[in-house]
Amino acid sequence: MNKKHRHFILNKPYNYLSQFVYELKRKSSKNLLGQLYDFPDGIMAIGRLDEKSEGLLLLTTDGKVSHTIRSNKVEKEYYAQVDGIINQEAINKMKSGVEIGFNGTKYITKPCSSFILDKEPKLPIKNRKVRDKRHGPKSWVSITLTEGKFRQVRKMTAAVGFPTLRLVRVRIDSITLDINAGEVVEVVSFIKNK
Repeated sequence: MNKKHRHFILNKPYNYLSQFVYELKRKSSKNLLGQLYDFPDGIMAIGRLDEKSEGLLLLTTDGKVSHTIRSNKVEKEYYAQVDGIINQEAINKMKSGVEIGFNGTKYITKPCSSFILDKEPKLPIKNRKVRDKRHGPKSWVSITLTEGKFRQVRKMTAAVGFPTLRLVRVRIDSITLDINAGEVVEVVSFIKNK
């Protein structure tokens, strides 16, 4: 029997886990993806965004599609608001690869694309105040990766001296973030000619 798979685009809000079941022993009032929409059985998030990150998250019932999108052939673009006014030297370091910790060992990130955003991006998400001007300046940077280590963008910006204050995934391959926070859209397919 040929099962028809289902695919969804979600704008994950801040303070939601990228999962459907909270597996820790201690009960908690964690926000889970299933609270946002009545997803079908067998749904899985393709990659994850940590609880404090926001933005584009793809979901599917098709494991093969998930594997393809998580591969190192598909770009994922993030906008990171960082502590301080990021400079070109820091951008160049991230573009070349920086050392971060991963699974208890040191890891050099693969080369990536990165640039400074001249102004705060217009995003279809709730404008969340991170902190006020008394705590110093902030700036925005775009980082596009083809890998996805645990908290990689946060670790990369910290490694070059500009810790991430806010992180939003804005693009996966040709799919861009253009729906409001918490909104879910069902699509026919994610992959075009791949």
